[in-house]
This record gives sequence, C-alpha cells and structure tokens, in this order.
Amino acid sequence: MEQAIILFDGVCNFCNASVNFVIRRDKHDRFRFAPLQSAVGQALQEQYRLDPAALDTFILVENGRVYGKSTAALKVACRLGFPVNMAYGLMIVPRFLRDAAYRLVAKNRYKWFGRQETCMVPDERVRQKFMQ
Repeated sequence: MEQAIILFDGVCNFCNASVNFVIRRDKHDRFRFAPLQSAVGQALQEQYRLDPAALDTFILVENGRVYGKSTAALKVACRLGFPVNMAYGLMIVPRFLRDAAYRLVAKNRYKWFGRQETCMVPDERVRQKFMQ
C-alpha cells in the first residue's frame, strides 16, 4: 500500500492535535501530512478538484481516492491499531448522521479548541512525515 496523505486545517488546534494523535500511533509509517493552506495542500486540492475554500474538512487521499469528513477520519482510525481501530465500527452508522456530527465539531472547532496564526511547525523527529 502506498502512503496515504492526510490534508488538514493547519491553523486549527483540534486538527493539529488530531495529526499528532495519528503520528504517535502510525506504527507502520503509512501517513504523510499536508496543511490545506500549504502549497502541497493547495496543489492536491486542485489535482483532486476539491473546494479550496473548504478548510473545515479532514481529507484522506489514498490509492488515488479521496475521502472526506467522517469517512476519512474513520479510515485513518482503522489503520492505527487497537484500540483506535475499533472506531471503524462506526462506519455502520449512515454517513449523513456521521457527517452531521462531524460538521458540528468542524463548525465549532475554533471556538472550542482555538486556532493558531500559522500552521504548525513539526519537530525534527516527525518533519519527514510532512509534505513540502
């Protein structure tokens, strides 16, 4: 399996915490990361015809396919090992319900978790996981 790319809102504290969560549990080095605001993130959005104004979503690009919102998050969780992979069972919940919960968090993420003025700068240990 080729490495999957996670596109995320680079100024969102919740999104950055989620990326750090994935990095700590990515034992098989499956994921690479790019902020949606970065040149790489913007190029991937253009390549896959994604809405560049949609900074409220978490996107997984894997094997040439694009997944968004709750489906992307659950597909990532599935590859992180036990017990996180158990969350993948939520795929049985209809997508419109999963995405409604996702949109609620996405809409309030800055209010609940805050935001940064710039995208996070990874430390030397994980810098190779970020696409430039």
